[in-house]
Amino acid sequence: MPIYVMLSTLTDDGMETLHEHPDRIKEVNQEIERLGVKVLYQWAVLGPYDFVNVVEAPDNETIARVSVELGARGTVKLMTMPAIPIDDFIARLKEGREENEEDED
Repeated sequence: MPIYVMLSTLTDDGMETLHEHPDRIKEVNQEIERLGVKVLYQWAVLGPYDFVNVVEAPDNETIARVSVELGARGTVKLMTMPAIPIDDFIARLKEGREENEEDED
């Protein structure tokens, strides 16, 4: 199943919610799992983002729905990126190189 990296930044409203109800993070994880996305890893981080999540979703459409659902609440801004396992990436590069070599022959 495809893997995605979700970077999130809380809005002022989101920060207030988290301050008043820290367990809200786990509740949101359960909500997105009901939408078909599994949280594999999650970290609170320092810097321009507040959280880094590694999630698994069946397809781009499902993860896009989750991004819209969460973003529409006005408590978080998300950046979601598909993640390619490095061995798959290397294999695809080798395939492309082999195809180019065949075209040159």
